[in-house]
Amino acid sequence: MKNFLKKITELNQFYKKLILVILDSIIAITMLILAFSLRLGYFYWPSDDLLFFILCSPCFIIPIFFIFNLYKSVIRHIGFKALLSISQAITLYVALWGLIGYMISITTEFGLIPRSIIFINWMLCILTIIGSRLFAQWLFSSINKSVKNIIIYGAGSSGIQLSNALKLSNEYIHVAYIDDDINQRGRFLNSIPVFPSKELSMLTKKYKTQQVLLAMPSISRKKRQKIINDLSKLNINAKDIPSFLDVAEGKVKINDLLQVDARDLLGREEANPDKTLLKLKIKDKVVLVTGAGGSIGSELCRQIVSLNPKMLILYEISESALYQIESELNDLSKLKNITLIPVLGSILNYKKLKTIFNAYKVQTIYHAAAYKHVPMVEFNQSEGVLNNVIGTMECAKAAIDSYVETFVLISTDKAVRPTNTMGASKRIAELILQGLAMEKHNTCFTMVRFGNVLNSSGSVIPLFKKQIDLGGPITVTHRDVVRYFMTIPEAVELVIQAGAMAEGGDVFLLNMGEPVKIYDLAVKMINLSGLKVMNNDFPDGDIEIIFTGLRPGEKLYEELLIGNNTIDTNHDLIFRAEEHMINWNKLKVDLVDLHEACDSFQQKRVRELLIKIVPEFDPESPILDVLFEK
Repeated sequence: MKNFLKKITELNQFYKKLILVILDSIIAITMLILAFSLRLGYFYWPSDDLLFFILCSPCFIIPIFFIFNLYKSVIRHIGFKALLSISQAITLYVALWGLIGYMISITTEFGLIPRSIIFINWMLCILTIIGSRLFAQWLFSSINKSVKNIIIYGAGSSGIQLSNALKLSNEYIHVAYIDDDINQRGRFLNSIPVFPSKELSMLTKKYKTQQVLLAMPSISRKKRQKIINDLSKLNINAKDIPSFLDVAEGKVKINDLLQVDARDLLGREEANPDKTLLKLKIKDKVVLVTGAGGSIGSELCRQIVSLNPKMLILYEISESALYQIESELNDLSKLKNITLIPVLGSILNYKKLKTIFNAYKVQTIYHAAAYKHVPMVEFNQSEGVLNNVIGTMECAKAAIDSYVETFVLISTDKAVRPTNTMGASKRIAELILQGLAMEKHNTCFTMVRFGNVLNSSGSVIPLFKKQIDLGGPITVTHRDVVRYFMTIPEAVELVIQAGAMAEGGDVFLLNMGEPVKIYDLAVKMINLSGLKVMNNDFPDGDIEIIFTGLRPGEKLYEELLIGNNTIDTNHDLIFRAEEHMINWNKLKVDLVDLHEACDSFQQKRVRELLIKIVPEFDPESPILDVLFEK
């Protein structure tokens, strides 16, 4: 049977229409005979003129159906409007057939055609023709095993638009709405029932579905997170949708449904930026970004271009990363008449830095160039310190000597009471700017400290997604490890705004919200993928979580503040920290020693100097530099 139905679906349009025409013709003739039989109370077979007139009924109904374009509708996707058109066409056909019958005085053994025959014929045609379409729709849909039942969370305009779009898909069937609005409960939208969220578990079992589409683009992230948490507990695969306008306008196809945004997993509300602060150090100025091809650096470049600088200089050591960001921004910069300058170079090259700063009269620098992967810097201690510490010093000195107005360092929460070389190196970079800020010159130094950013290179969320796609296991370093998270665009917006508030030597902290437990994040991502965690309690689960142990230099939690003193700023998510500094004349002596130790690969001396400069540095691991044992 299924093979036969599949062959029908594979026929060209002409043969499909021919089958429908024959079917409708048979129905029209049969229903008229049945109407007479029901009216008379016994099986009636017409004769003479009446038989001929009944056999001519397809000559009335088929042209009318063509006029109403009923043979252009796809049976598998037939909707309410198509059914309404069928009803109208049937009404016209029945009325026309009866009217002509009276006009030409078609008679039967018992006189003219009874008026009740017209009504009975109308009822029978409505039932059989519409019923045949609906039966065919069910029959053809049932042969496609890949069709999935879908529940839409949200019975507002976006949910209705999504439901209508789903009718165009061969993969999904919309079976129910979920909405906690009291006014929506018990209603039917496009013949689809609306249920409260408490019945979601029952609905997933009834319709055998683990797919829920979120159609609530305007709700707060806090409310969205609660919904996602509830879905996670039910092991339901939740997907978000694009704007319904994008779907309606064809910008996004229905099969382009999005996985739940990583931001929703964290439940963080993003603050609206202060546009005045954003533009203050950028608009109509010459801006340079070091590490322009990195996760933070590239987003800095994107946002800077949108703020209309006079010129943007992309400074990057990686040729491929520089090419990628330059290519991405090229068209937009030309459109906005912004000069875009790609420069290959190292931040350790003072002469080149000074030459660039002077040649283009750079006014604002965002220093994002750094080695940031904790284990990688542990295995390459001297190179990591050279880049993060000495590179920052050379860059800052070149800025002073070139009369740069503003210098903003991108720092990290790992600089607070560091347990690894990367964190210690970033703390020294902060101390360099704090020390130089106390000297006499025209450059305003500031630094912005924040935690992890979502979807950056090395971030856990893309790693977890990849591991889930591969069937697991998910690797987590420790059950109790927690981290602060923020989206890259929000972090960059706050960095730019903090830099605009700088007075010199400032250490700004970003409010990262509540820390997130990495294990809980992994469990939530597994559940929202419609899968279950495999453990001792659930040995038949889908994805196992394996604890690999803390990597070299890692700690269970991060901090943003060394002391306890913070000062509020004009921005709710930006704070100014008051922390100890080291006099530049004293610090630079240790920096010379540190530079020499790194150049000569004296790994023990490098470690000793890091601890001397940053007394709170408490290494979690011994020296692991790949050249140390050699």
